[in-house]
Amino acid sequence: MTIEIRPYTTEDSQPILEIINYNIINSSALYDYHPRSLEQQTAIFDEKLKKGFPIIVAVCDKTVVGFGYYSEFRFRDAYRFTVEHSVYVANDIQGKGIGKLLIEKLIALAKEQKLHTMIAIIDSENQGSVTFHEKFGFKTVGIIKESGYKFDRWLHSVIMQLFLK
Repeated sequence: MTIEIRPYTTEDSQPILEIINYNIINSSALYDYHPRSLEQQTAIFDEKLKKGFPIIVAVCDKTVVGFGYYSEFRFRDAYRFTVEHSVYVANDIQGKGIGKLLIEKLIALAKEQKLHTMIAIIDSENQGSVTFHEKFGFKTVGIIKESGYKFDRWLHSVIMQLFLK
């Protein structure tokens, strides 16, 4: 299986939307309750691109199978060297190294932009994602208990950090 990592185009919006909405409906990876519309997802990405943040996609056999991006961690000026990232891979193709390619590319892009640190905020039930991030040098720096409520239970957010030296 050959995977190509390339910049996002608006033609990628529909397969990305399918990955996002699968996770909204079936997991605690996103703390959203309602699936997004194509217009909502496109607007979210348009805003990130206007601010100079990258969005990348993983393509296999001309099919988008994953994507990743980063954007501001918080909205105050002093946080401008810190970004929060997201990486998603289609549910039926996870575990094949696609996430690895995406996060490696995001880290490289963040270093090129001379950013200082990358943050991951992960639901504590998603231990696979915590372990995944640890493989790339992310360290757990905090846990916010009961920070989200979904699927009739309180969820805890694990905050992980990578210094981009």
